[in-house]
Amino acid sequence: MTTIPEDRAPDRRTHAWRDDLAAEELRGRVAAPRYVEGHVAVVVASVLGLRREPRATAPLDTEAVYGERVRVLDTAEGWSWVQLVRDGYVGYVAAEGLAADPIEPTHRVQALGTFLYPAADIKAPPRLHLPLGAELAVKASDGRFAELATGGFVIERHIAPRERHARDFVDVAERFIGVPYLWGGRTRIGLDCSGLLQIALEAAGIAAPRDSDMQEAALGDSVLVPASLDGLERGDLVFWPGHVGIMVDGVMLLHANAHHMAVAVEPLAGAADRIRHADSRIRAIKRLPALSAIA
Repeated sequence: MTTIPEDRAPDRRTHAWRDDLAAEELRGRVAAPRYVEGHVAVVVASVLGLRREPRATAPLDTEAVYGERVRVLDTAEGWSWVQLVRDGYVGYVAAEGLAADPIEPTHRVQALGTFLYPAADIKAPPRLHLPLGAELAVKASDGRFAELATGGFVIERHIAPRERHARDFVDVAERFIGVPYLWGGRTRIGLDCSGLLQIALEAAGIAAPRDSDMQEAALGDSVLVPASLDGLERGDLVFWPGHVGIMVDGVMLLHANAHHMAVAVEPLAGAADRIRHADSRIRAIKRLPALSAIA
């Protein structure tokens, strides 16, 4: 069996292939003894960590949230090897956090987080925490609570129809200020730099890849700025190798970072100087025309 050199093979982060198995669409592109179509399942846990290996101590690459669709390619010993429908990311999740026969969602959580209650009563002990972006199928509402087709109730003002999006992705990102830094995280419990950008853009109806190098390649148009860093606008994206931040205005940078170990706002010049002393320089600045002009 011919092995394709890793540097010329499809990116394993977003292409489902391993030594013993690959997704059917990769037949002819990668060598594997077996190819599968897989089946769609839905996340029924509050947050489901996607890991590089099928063990709880393996590195966390990203997170899937309640209601999210995944393509299941293999399940063994309590772990499912999946590809996220949202951004194509591939990895292992705990199989107990998935369910078959997903119901078509009608709404998504627009608050940073809310709770799923067993009854229309805020004093009832909640079943789950539901993060921003969690997808829900609503069957009825009374103006205060929305009842889900899958059971349970959520506060209606915390959700919105799926087709309704935030007007300003930077405003969404600013709501996470102070949230702890977590490698691979995508919720108010903890997140990383590219996770913050991805979920903020998603809330504004813009699909984005998961990792900062993918985001740099896929998002916006390049902006040339002088060494003084003058001329930047709200919503501009600043990329370093392995890192990304969001401009709040022409001076201040918002980013989840391991220096503050939190989502923080600081002058771009100060951040760039600190990061430069760690032997890393700004690699690109990208602008999203449809969003960056929003005041």
